[in-house]
Amino acid sequence: MMRNAFIGAARIAVVLAAAVFLAAPVAQAQLYPRAEPEFPEVNWSFDGLFGTFDRAAAQRGFQIYNEVCSNCHSLKQAYYRDLIGIGLNEQQVKDVAASKRVPAIDDNGQPTERPALPSDHFRSPFHNEKAARAANNGGLPPDLSVIVKAREGGPDYVYAILTGFADPPAGFKLMEGLNYNHFFAGHQIAMPQPLRDGTVTYTDGTNNALDQEARDVVTFLTYIANPELEERHRMGVKVVLFLLFLTGLTYTIKRRLWANVDH
Repeated sequence: MMRNAFIGAARIAVVLAAAVFLAAPVAQAQLYPRAEPEFPEVNWSFDGLFGTFDRAAAQRGFQIYNEVCSNCHSLKQAYYRDLIGIGLNEQQVKDVAASKRVPAIDDNGQPTERPALPSDHFRSPFHNEKAARAANNGGLPPDLSVIVKAREGGPDYVYAILTGFADPPAGFKLMEGLNYNHFFAGHQIAMPQPLRDGTVTYTDGTNNALDQEARDVVTFLTYIANPELEERHRMGVKVVLFLLFLTGLTYTIKRRLWANVDH
């Protein structure tokens, strides 16, 4: 009798413990609700199986990176020659590269600088991480080479951050040296707002509103992170067409082989 009572009490304890364990996340969520907004969904020209890069937008995006973003952010994995992929010709790429100076070693073995070549990596704005932090109040500006791959949400995330700066709502405690951003985790970001309406004057006369600037620079950064994207899309289309052809061929052969066989 005592044994049965003990077993019954143990079962009740296990059930209660399981209930408490399962209810804990719910209670925590009620006490500390997550209010992180979802990223805006943007229609990008490079989305989907048939997506391609808008060359004009990518060139405007490079203009923004060159005039604004490159003051703090590097593109360590990109080369100046990669700009051919956004529609610049070889001479334009040479001119862009030559306008930058990159570290070099002179004939005496001393550090110096020289004009960049198309085969050079994009010049980084700082010599090292310590210099980058010192110039940005301790914050380290991330390299943008694969930023659209490294962040959940990809292009939509980068677009959201660029367009999410605003004044903090009433009662929000903003830490000193940080800036409010509607879409950044915790809503506090070290980077000051980089783009506003009219930040750059487009050489092609395109409207330079914040939304357009953000779309353009995201298009450029997506190309830098995925220069092979269009080739992958073309290969994907070829594979799908081949599989459809193979399926049809297999079905036709099957029908002919089994046409005179009684089932």
